[in-house]
Amino acid sequence: MKSHARNPRSTPNRGRLIAAALALTTVIAAVSVWLWQRNSSADESVSADLPAANAAAAGPEGGNTGDVTALDKTFLTKVRQAGLWEMPAGRLAQTHASSEAIKRAGMHLLEGHSKLDQLAREDSEALSVPIPDQATAEQQGWVDQLKNARGKAFDQLFVDLLRASHGKIFITIGEVRATTKNTLIRRLATQTNNTVQDHMDVLEDTGLVTEATLDDVASTIPK
Repeated sequence: MKSHARNPRSTPNRGRLIAAALALTTVIAAVSVWLWQRNSSADESVSADLPAANAAAAGPEGGNTGDVTALDKTFLTKVRQAGLWEMPAGRLAQTHASSEAIKRAGMHLLEGHSKLDQLAREDSEALSVPIPDQATAEQQGWVDQLKNARGKAFDQLFVDLLRASHGKIFITIGEVRATTKNTLIRRLATQTNNTVQDHMDVLEDTGLVTEATLDDVASTIPK
């Protein structure tokens, strides 16, 4: 008759296996903690070497460096005065125009020159360069002409005046952007260039830009 008694050696073997498993688990845990600490230290080291976002924004292009020339000052004045008559013109387009394309162009004038005007005033203060609070007498006369026009007559007058004005300042912008040594003026010239390009585009989209207007602009380009 066979005996069914347990093998007395099985219990010690089982105990050794459990002990080995526990030891292995302890080693794995220790290695995991070590790896985590090493990676954390590496991340902190890399972060310490990276420049802060604010530091990048405060680089040379974000500050005020470089001499301000007479042309720079004239440009700052022109940007300010352009907004002082073109924003009223943009508002008049919403009530006096007969074309949706003209109203759309007027909204572009309002939005674009609102931003430029704020930038020009900020730069004026930073550079200690005074700028006017009124448009020129000629520009104020243009606004008066627009106030007295309605419908299609307003549409054509609006495009004639604004496209000629933008075309002429566009020439000055290129000269300033190419030659200025001041970082604030350079930034303003870049923004003004983009804004004026947008305004010429929406004015041309009306289909009302005439050859006479373009000839008028061309006549102001130095030969």
